[in-house]
Amino acid sequence: MRLALGHGGARRVARGFAYALLLLAGVATAAPVCAGETAVAAGGPSPKDWADLAKLPDWSGVWTPLPPAPPTGKPLHAGQWVDNEPAWTPAAAQQIAALEADEKAGHPHNIYLNCLPEGMPSFMIMTLNALEILFTPGRVTILGEFDGNRLRRIYTDGRKHPDDPDLTFDGHSIGHWEGGTLVVDTVGILPEVFLPLGQGVGLPNNGDMHIVERIRLTGPDLLQDDLLVSAPHMLQKPWAYKRVFKRHRGAEADIVEASCRQGDFVEQRDAEGNAIFAPLPHDAGGAPLPPGK
Repeated sequence: MRLALGHGGARRVARGFAYALLLLAGVATAAPVCAGETAVAAGGPSPKDWADLAKLPDWSGVWTPLPPAPPTGKPLHAGQWVDNEPAWTPAAAQQIAALEADEKAGHPHNIYLNCLPEGMPSFMIMTLNALEILFTPGRVTILGEFDGNRLRRIYTDGRKHPDDPDLTFDGHSIGHWEGGTLVVDTVGILPEVFLPLGQGVGLPNNGDMHIVERIRLTGPDLLQDDLLVSAPHMLQKPWAYKRVFKRHRGAEADIVEASCRQGDFVEQRDAEGNAIFAPLPHDAGGAPLPPGK
C-alpha cells in the first residue's frame, strides 16, 4: 500500500497515528441504533454481527442504471436526461450555457480527464456501468464496474464525520438505516470534483459540498437513490436528483475489471519478445492517436 501525502497529508498522517493509538487503547464508538449498524469490537465482528445482516434488505446481485424518462424540452447530456436542472448561481449559469452551446455545436468538453475518479455525486448519477453493493458489519461498500472497480465506503457503525476530514473524490460517508432505507451523509469532497449534467457539461463544486442520499428498494429488482446535493459556492439551493438501478442476477451478470488508463497504451512485444504495454502518442488536446501517428 502506498501512502500519498497531500492536502495537509503530513499533519493528517500524524493525526491518523494518534487515532490508531486511541483505537488500540479501546476507545468506544457510538452505540448502534438499529439492525446493520454495528459498533464492531476491536477483535472483529462477532457471529451475532454477521447474523444481524440478514435483517437488512436484500441488495444482492448486480445493479445497472435505468435512464430517467425524458422530460419535454430538456437537453440530452451524454445519453442521460437531466429532469431537474440545478439552480446555478448567475456566474455558474453563464459557464453552463457556454458548455451547452459548445456541446450542441459538436465541440463538447470532456469534464472527466486523465482517468481521475469521477467522485461524488457523479459516482451515482453519471455512471453507465454496473454496481455491486456489499453488506458487512458496520459498513456498506459500493463497487463500481468502471475503471478497476472504484468503490465507496459507507460507515454504519455509529461513527461521526471527522472534525477535519481528508478531502477525497468520493468524500467521507456515514450512514444509518431508517427501516429499509439507507440514509447516507457525505462530506469532505475535493473542490475539483464536478457537479455534472453530462460528460461534456459540468462545473467543479469549488468546495464545501454536502450530499445526503436515501437509497431504498422501490420494487423487487429496482433500487432508487434520491440525492440532495448542496454546493454553496455554485448552487443557489440544494439540487435534488433521482437515479434508479435495475437488478441482475446470475454469473452472466457479473461485473468485470476495467482500466481507464489501458486505452492510453497499445499491446506490443519488446526486443526480447515480452508482452508489454507501449504508450500511445497523444494530440494537443490529450486524445490518444493510433500507433505510428
